[in-house]
Amino acid sequence: MAQIVEQYIELAKKRNPGEPEFHQTVEEVLKSIAPVLEAHPEYVEAGLIERLIEPERGISFRVPWVDDNGKVQVNRGYRYEFNSAIGPYKGGLRFAPNVYPGIIKFLGFEQIFKNSLTGLPIGGGKGGADFDPNGKSDAEIMRFCQSFMTELYRHVGAQTDVPAGDLGVGAREIGYMFGQYKRIVNRYEGVLTGKGLAYGGLAGRTEATGYGIVFFTREMLKANGEELAGKTVAVSGFGNVSWGTVQKLNQLGAKVITISGPDGYILDEEGVSGEKEDYMLELRASGKNIVAPYAEKFPNAKFFPGKKPWEVKADVYIPCATQNEIRIEDAKTMVANGCKFLCEGSNMPTTNEAIEYLMENGVIVGPSKAANAGGVACSCIEMGQNAGHTVFSPEQVYEQLENIMVNIHKNSADAAQRYGLGYNLVAGANIAGFEKVAEAMMAQGIV
Repeated sequence: MAQIVEQYIELAKKRNPGEPEFHQTVEEVLKSIAPVLEAHPEYVEAGLIERLIEPERGISFRVPWVDDNGKVQVNRGYRYEFNSAIGPYKGGLRFAPNVYPGIIKFLGFEQIFKNSLTGLPIGGGKGGADFDPNGKSDAEIMRFCQSFMTELYRHVGAQTDVPAGDLGVGAREIGYMFGQYKRIVNRYEGVLTGKGLAYGGLAGRTEATGYGIVFFTREMLKANGEELAGKTVAVSGFGNVSWGTVQKLNQLGAKVITISGPDGYILDEEGVSGEKEDYMLELRASGKNIVAPYAEKFPNAKFFPGKKPWEVKADVYIPCATQNEIRIEDAKTMVANGCKFLCEGSNMPTTNEAIEYLMENGVIVGPSKAANAGGVACSCIEMGQNAGHTVFSPEQVYEQLENIMVNIHKNSADAAQRYGLGYNLVAGANIAGFEKVAEAMMAQGIV
């Protein structure tokens, strides 16, 4: 079976040349599910894996818009609708200058299994554009979003494909795109999630991903006889995911000692709590995408320019910034510092080589597709709220979110145990997510 898996990986590389992020996630998932394929040869016979690694639909389009100087700009937009076996496509839109098909495919492929793990009826998709919202005026962002949706609208819908936000796409961008969609189709429907509370958004959605990550981290520690209270935690990033993670860690009695940005990281041994939590939001809202001002405002904190926080000694590490921010050299430093737990907050923040090294050295790894699934779970709850023309309270949302994250951890751990892999959450999450999708695909025939 290992040989067959390698053939699938080579097929993905051959069909998608020059897309290392996509190759990485395909390799990580397929190697994990090899025992399932061994137990179910009918999956191989039905060409299920060949179909799984090929998106059902891929859309690329130009996005022309006019900047504040009256100059025409042109960006590229994308939407990859990967798998709809268990529900309509669901996944975010990312606006960043490094967006290209390989990034979108990696995110979309991961989304299949992440969405499956939630237990909710949503398939996997992802989209975005190589547009950088940093430094743009509100008017420029509005014009871009309207142009982007003027093409995308024909491919999405409340029962077809329901995008959400992601890196570079927050409440402002979602609002502009929703307004344009409504204007074009003349329907008021839940085609986007992450909307403002005034027009169908879900209470608690902003912090949902971060809260979910911490609930999952708590379950990891609990399964290994430990608790979060009193632990020191190194967190990367400083956006919504990091903010929600920091807030919930503080609520559960942990101490956050780092945050980071593209310019470097902050070490605050007093703890990132209280007004410092709120200041994270100010930093994000500034549009400058830097964390250095934190050390100016709070002089007891230290700023390390151009570096990542993985050199800091901590009990738990939670990367919440971007993909592949933890590489083999970082993993070696973390192990040397006595790292016991790594819970991935951002999508694929750790290279396959680094994950392998960490696990070989006894580190418990919580994979992103399981740990950060709380965000998309709450997006699906928002879809249900919109479809039912009702409103959920924050307490109702938090209760549903916590239950979902506890179940994701349990199902991932149980799946690994079932295949004799011990407490291997990386493999377990892939297996648990894959099994449901595979069953649905087999039931629906060759489509």
